[in-house]
Amino acid sequence: MRIWVDADACPAVIKDILFRAAERQRIRLTLVANKALRTPPSAYISALQVPRGFDVADAEIVDRVRSGDLVITADIPLAAAVIDKGAHALDPRGELHTGDTIRERLTMRNFMDELRGAGVDTGGPAGFSTGDRQAFANQLDRFLSGRRGR
Repeated sequence: MRIWVDADACPAVIKDILFRAAERQRIRLTLVANKALRTPPSAYISALQVPRGFDVADAEIVDRVRSGDLVITADIPLAAAVIDKGAHALDPRGELHTGDTIRERLTMRNFMDELRGAGVDTGGPAGFSTGDRQAFANQLDRFLSGRRGR
């Protein structure tokens, strides 16, 4: 199993949690972004810089992800694509997506896009909180603990 991070918009505090988990669990972690990223020196942690462009990092993750891998992303279409490949998707706020939940999220995302396209101000996501960080850390621990037995 490998962990892939859609790193362009991933909060730094989430990356720090992932760095510690990769070292502790000895799991390969790759951050994918369209800019250079600094990572701690580690045999388990790497960064992959892709060219700038719309969804280039997402396409790279989808191309490289394998069944059983974990992808960290807030991007709903990317989460849906990796789930379709048999991988897992975890939102930086701690929601582990499934085939059922991602279909619901895609439907809501598309509806909100239609509203915005019609000129409706839908607001943005709430600010990232300490509770979000804790929810992510807890869900990541549960996921990795469940993988150890396999």
